[in-house]
Amino acid sequence: MTRLLATLLAAFALLGAAPAVAAPVDTGHLEAELVGRDLSVAPGATTYVALRQKIDKGWHTYWRNSGDSGEATRIQWTLPNGWRAGDIVWPAPHRQPTGPLMNYGYQGEVLLPVPVTAPANARPGQIVTLTAAATFLVCEEICVPEEATLTFSLPVKEGLAEPDPQWGEKVAATIAAAPAPGGLTAAFARQGPVVALAITGPALKGLDMADAYFFPFDATVIEHAKAQPIERGPEGLTLGLTGGYAFQQPQPPKSLAGVLTVGGKAFEVSAVEGALPAGASGLGPPPKASGASGAGLGLAPAVLFAFLGGLILNLMPCVFPILAMKAAAFAGHGHERRAAQAQGLAFLTGVLATFLALAGVLIAIRAGGAAVGWGFQLQSPPVVAGLSLLMLAVALNLSGVFQVGASLQGAGGGLASRGGMAGAFFTGALAVVVAAPCTAPFMAPALGWALTQSAPAALAVFLALGLGFAAPFALAPFVPGLLSRLPKPGAWMDTFKKALAFPMYGAAAWLAWVLTVQAGNIALARILAAAVALALAAWLLGVGQRRQAAGRNALPAIVVGGLLALLAAAGAVWPNYAAPTDVAQSGAEASVPYEAWSPEKVAAAQAAGKPVFVNFTAAWCVTCQVNEKVALSRQGVADAFKQTGAVYLKGDWTKKDDVIEAELARHGRAGVPLYLVYGARGGEPVILPQILTEGLVVRALKDAQAR
Repeated sequence: MTRLLATLLAAFALLGAAPAVAAPVDTGHLEAELVGRDLSVAPGATTYVALRQKIDKGWHTYWRNSGDSGEATRIQWTLPNGWRAGDIVWPAPHRQPTGPLMNYGYQGEVLLPVPVTAPANARPGQIVTLTAAATFLVCEEICVPEEATLTFSLPVKEGLAEPDPQWGEKVAATIAAAPAPGGLTAAFARQGPVVALAITGPALKGLDMADAYFFPFDATVIEHAKAQPIERGPEGLTLGLTGGYAFQQPQPPKSLAGVLTVGGKAFEVSAVEGALPAGASGLGPPPKASGASGAGLGLAPAVLFAFLGGLILNLMPCVFPILAMKAAAFAGHGHERRAAQAQGLAFLTGVLATFLALAGVLIAIRAGGAAVGWGFQLQSPPVVAGLSLLMLAVALNLSGVFQVGASLQGAGGGLASRGGMAGAFFTGALAVVVAAPCTAPFMAPALGWALTQSAPAALAVFLALGLGFAAPFALAPFVPGLLSRLPKPGAWMDTFKKALAFPMYGAAAWLAWVLTVQAGNIALARILAAAVALALAAWLLGVGQRRQAAGRNALPAIVVGGLLALLAAAGAVWPNYAAPTDVAQSGAEASVPYEAWSPEKVAAAQAAGKPVFVNFTAAWCVTCQVNEKVALSRQGVADAFKQTGAVYLKGDWTKKDDVIEAELARHGRAGVPLYLVYGARGGEPVILPQILTEGLVVRALKDAQAR
C-alpha cells in the first residue's frame, strides 16, 4: 500500500512538472539562456528549445551569413543517447552597415529556436538535461568573441505538451515568422556584373516592395554593401544584385538561395539560372556609386556619349601612332576626289567591322561569365607580342623595305586600285586595335552602360563609337574644297611616308615594353629575337619584289622571307608567358609612394579616417601613362598627399584581374583609367575625369580631406 501511494504521488508531481530553466549567463555584452516552447516532450516527439540572447544596447550578433564581416552564432549540443538536435531556425536578419561594409544580424533580444527530438524509447517520468555550448561574436565598434555553456532540463511526458507559460508563445511566434518558401517562383540571370534576381508569386501581391532586400545564404555570391535596386512587376519584383567573388570564378553558381524580406514578411527563396519569370519586370543597369558613371544612362544618351567619345578618341595619346597611317593615306588622296571618297568609306567599313567584332567577342565572353572589359585583348601577352610585330611590319613597309599591294596604307599612286581600298580598310581595322588601350571622355560611361545591357543595345553603342571614331577621316573627302588645299602629289609623298614610319617604330617599342611588364625580361628577349627575324624577312621580301620588278627570279627570296616571317610570328605568340613577380607594382614611377589596391585596404584607410586616392591603370593604357607623367608625378601632387595624409592605392590591370574588373563595373566603367577619391569621413567615392591635371588632383585631395 505504501509503495502504491508513493507511485501515485510521483505521478501527480510529474503532472505539474515544468522544465527547470537555469539562470541566464552574462557573457560580457549579452545575456544568454535556453528557453523552451513546451513544458514537456512526448517519446518520439519534437519540441523546440531556443537560445535566447539579450544583447547590450548598441551591440549586435550575427545571422547564419554574417555579410562582409563577423561570424554567426554557433551551438554545440551535448544530449543524452538517442536525442537529436536539428539546425537553428534563423529569424530574418537586419542590415547592419559598418563603415563601407554591410553585415547581417540581430540587436536587442533574439530567439534562435532549435528542434529537439526525443527518442521513441524515452521513458515518461524522466527529466533529461540538454547542454549547449554557445559561441557568439558580439560587435559594436569593436568585436568581442564570447561564449557560454547553458543547460536546460526537460521532462518526458506522454500526450500533448502544454506550452511554456513564459516563453512558449514567443518561441512559437519566432518559428511562425521565420522565413518560409511561400510558394514563390525565382530565377536569376547574369547581366555583366549584375545578377538580376526575379521573384514572383501570389504571396507578394499587395505587399509594399519599397524596402525589399535579399539576404543570401552564401557569403560569396553578392557584394553585400552594394545597393539592390528594385523593379516592380505585376506578379512580383526583380532585384539587381552585384555579383560577388563566386560569380568571378570559372564555374559560377547555377543556383542562388537566401531570404527575401518584403513588406514586413520573410520568404525563403531558391533560384536557378535561367529565363526570368514573367511578371517580375526587367532590370536596368547596376547600381552606381557616385560621380560620372554609366549606370544611369539610357540607350539614346549612351549612343550620343559613344559618338562623342569616338570623336575625342582621335585626339587621345594611344591613337597617335596610327595617325601616321591616316596621314599617309590622306596625303595620297591628292585631288582625286572619287578615289578619296571610296577610300574614306573603306576606312569607315574597316573601323565599324573591327569595333563590332571586338564588341561581339567581348559580349560573348561576358555572357559566358568571364570578367573582361574594354582593352581586354591587350591583357594577353601573346596578343601584345603579335601587335608589336605587326606595328614593326607596318613601319618597315612605310620605310620602303618591302611593299604590300599598292602600298599597305594606300599612299602613292593607284588610289583607285584594289590594293588601295584594302589598305584603307586595313588602316581602319588597325586604328581600332591600337585605340583599344584608350578610354576617351564620354566614352567610359557609355561603354560601362553598354556592357550591362542586351546584345543589340550594346552593339548599338559600339556602332556609334565606331562612327564617331571614323567620322573625321571618312567625311573629309566629302567636304568641298578640302582636297584642293592639299599639296599636289609628287616626290615629297615618298619622303613623307617614310618619315611617318617612325611613330610606328615607337608603337612597336611601346608594345614590347608592355610585354616586358606583363611577362618579364625573358619575354623581351623573345620579342627582340622575333623582331630581328621579322626585319630580315621583310628585307628578303623587298629583295624579291625588286628582283621580280627587274624580271629576275624572285621566288627564293620571297619564300625564305615568308618562312622567316611565320617563324617570327610563331616565336612571339607561341611561348607560354609567365607573369613577373612585380607586376602589381608596374607602371610609370611616381614621386608618391603607393600600395597595390584591394577593397580591404580602402576599408582600412577609411576606418582610420584618411582620404583615399585609387588609380586603376595598366601598362598598355597610354592615357594612364600620360596622366602619370603630367599629373600624378608632379611635386604639387606629392605635397598634397603629404598635407592631406591621403592613402595612394594603385590597381594594376595590365594583366587580367577579375577583382579589378568587378570594381570597374561597379562604377559603370568597362576600362581604364579610372580614378576614385574617397573622403576622409567615408562614403562613396568621387570619380575624376580620364584626363588629369596637377591642379585637378590637388583640389580633389583637399576636398576629400574635408568630407
